[in-house]
Amino acid sequence: MRLEGKTAIVTGGASGFGAGIVRKFLSEGARVMIADINGDAAYDMADSLGTQAFAQQVNVADGPSVQDMAAAAADRLGPLDILVNNAGVTHLPTPLEAVTEEDFDRVFAVNMKSVYLTARAFVPQMKTRGAGAILNVASTAGLSPRPNLNWYNASKGWMITATKTMAVELAPSGVRVNAICPVAGETPLLKSFMGEETPEVRAKFLSTIPLGRFSTPQDMANAACFLCSDEASMITGTALEVDGGRCI
Repeated sequence: MRLEGKTAIVTGGASGFGAGIVRKFLSEGARVMIADINGDAAYDMADSLGTQAFAQQVNVADGPSVQDMAAAAADRLGPLDILVNNAGVTHLPTPLEAVTEEDFDRVFAVNMKSVYLTARAFVPQMKTRGAGAILNVASTAGLSPRPNLNWYNASKGWMITATKTMAVELAPSGVRVNAICPVAGETPLLKSFMGEETPEVRAKFLSTIPLGRFSTPQDMANAACFLCSDEASMITGTALEVDGGRCI
């Protein structure tokens, strides 16, 4: 029960890594808001997980929607202890100059602007309380980029830098900020990363991971739980590679 009595929000919490983090946090004693653009999935998941889970439909790239989420969290959870910025999108594998402006803007808004919007909504209360943990779900793509995912790579590199600068600025206020960097995993984004779902493409991706498997939501959940718990009270500004050796 490492998170007993804690309150948490997980964006993109209704599927993939986010859903794994939600379940882990609940099992460790937290009360959790499942925040997702797919409201139906969030509400169905919350209904299945019991009274400590709450759902909120949110577009993390939209300021008013994030403010609505903050108001709902204040009403349902009270003061927020943990914020997990997990929601993310990618563009299909494409030469960098051929990515459409629409796709670029979407990656920018969901992967980058959202971190600003949630910080604007929740950091003031964390600073006032002198406590809080923020976890940004980045990617090995921000450390060891793959060709043809250029603007996704760049957005995750930005997130890692944002994590470090947030950590430095917020440390005097008692707020910790960390990131995890997963390798490709069995989530809804995997097919988008690969471009096509074939045994050959899967084998190519797996060949770059020394431990020989994709990451799982449970892998991310375990790392997230540690970094957001009091056990990690001396850790801030780190970008933890949870990648089976991909970045070696």
